[in-house]
Amino acid sequence: MKIKIPKVIKILFAPIFLLLRPFKFLLKPAFRLYDYVMARVKKSIRAELVVTFVVCLLSATVVFGIANSYYKKNNRYSRIDYSGSISEISSLSSAIVSEINRGKFSVNDSDKIMTIIQNRARVIEDAKILVLDLDGKVLYKTGNASETQIDVYSLIKNALETKNNVDSRKEYVNFAPLQFSDNKAYVVVKAVPQAHIEYYQAGGNSFLALLIACGAFIIIFMMITKNRMLYFEEIARGIIEISKGNLDYRVNKAGDDELAALADSINLMASELQNQIEAERRAERTKNELITNVSHDLRTPLTSIMGYLGLIKDDRYSSKEELMEYINIAFNKSEKLKLLIEDLFEYTKLSSEGIKLYKQPVNVNEFLEQLIEELVPLAEEKQVSIAKEFPSEKITLNLDIDKILRVFENLIVNAIKYSYSPGEIKIRITKDEKGIVISIHNNGDTIHAEELSKIFDRFYRLEKSRSSSTGGSGLGLAIAKNIVELHGGKIWAESRDNIVSFYVNFNQ
Repeated sequence: MKIKIPKVIKILFAPIFLLLRPFKFLLKPAFRLYDYVMARVKKSIRAELVVTFVVCLLSATVVFGIANSYYKKNNRYSRIDYSGSISEISSLSSAIVSEINRGKFSVNDSDKIMTIIQNRARVIEDAKILVLDLDGKVLYKTGNASETQIDVYSLIKNALETKNNVDSRKEYVNFAPLQFSDNKAYVVVKAVPQAHIEYYQAGGNSFLALLIACGAFIIIFMMITKNRMLYFEEIARGIIEISKGNLDYRVNKAGDDELAALADSINLMASELQNQIEAERRAERTKNELITNVSHDLRTPLTSIMGYLGLIKDDRYSSKEELMEYINIAFNKSEKLKLLIEDLFEYTKLSSEGIKLYKQPVNVNEFLEQLIEELVPLAEEKQVSIAKEFPSEKITLNLDIDKILRVFENLIVNAIKYSYSPGEIKIRITKDEKGIVISIHNNGDTIHAEELSKIFDRFYRLEKSRSSSTGGSGLGLAIAKNIVELHGGKIWAESRDNIVSFYVNFNQ
């Protein structure tokens, strides 16, 4: 079953796919790997669960990142910071000292010193820059400074106080010692510090974002596996329906994975159970038909026997000749009853398991020639000739001769009995890649295809009246089929254009 990726997942990962599109050629191995993985996913529930877990985990990670970023943005505090501006003021004084020291100027080089002061004053707006001698006398200053004399002690004290207690409403004072080529001095920079707002994160990752990510994982997992769970429920419903006896119910097969194989197995089980039940029903019907047919076939001659014996018992005959006629009729009926019972016993024995065959090499040509010679008088009585088409070479097969005799005697006798008079029966032996085929052909009424399919069923007779005068017990062909199949052979019948043919095939 194909995994259905929810739209939200596609939307989340759409930018990644767009970024990777220009590199499609370079990513061909990755796409091949993707196709391989998806092919495995379609055929394995385990692989499908692994891919589902990975997709859900990646999606939950993306959701966590978005939610955590949002909560971090809304969970910050701010602080006014002067450190940057103070550092800039301190750097300005240091820069002036460095530049004057590099130039090794004299305290009297007023033009050069003023140029340096004025250039540096542009760095910080409204900054006051002063150069003092050791006594606090202002030697040089910017235009915005009005002082001419500075108390150095108060300056140092004020600088130390403002260093640890910065206030945007007060000037910040920074000074640095200066060494002229011919004297010593101080560089003083005064400016109001500029405040900057700094934002700080309160705490680490958001626990609420983690909860949202877990919820997203569960929801996405349920969305992806929704169809799979529905298919599980469908299979469960199918099993319940079949267990209730509805063997016509079939579970829909979806995909090629283990669940699809399970659906196939369930359907096969239902089909096998259905076939088994139908076979049992057919066996029950056959058993009932067997009882009915046996009852009919046994009752008919038995009724005649009892009737004639009753006449004899009650002395209801007029002469000795009539008595002998009744006795002969009862005897003939008894013989038919005996044959019917023997056929029934033979069929039951052949149908049961464990029947043993006593095989020996048999020359099929000689065997059939001898059987035909024995049946020639019966054929002449029906005005039917028998033609043989046997190969010159001897055909030898391992057969149970007594049982095979029963097969071909039945087939040839039937061919004589149901052949047109006058007529001809052809018996052929052919050899091909399928083995040895013995066929018996006679001119007679065409047998319809529907009747041909039943002709080897037990108690089946072509004549519907089940008359004992034209038909036998109805077990002859069924017995013949069982014997041939016990030898590993095959028997079948064909009929067209008033020619009826029986074929017996043995593997050599």
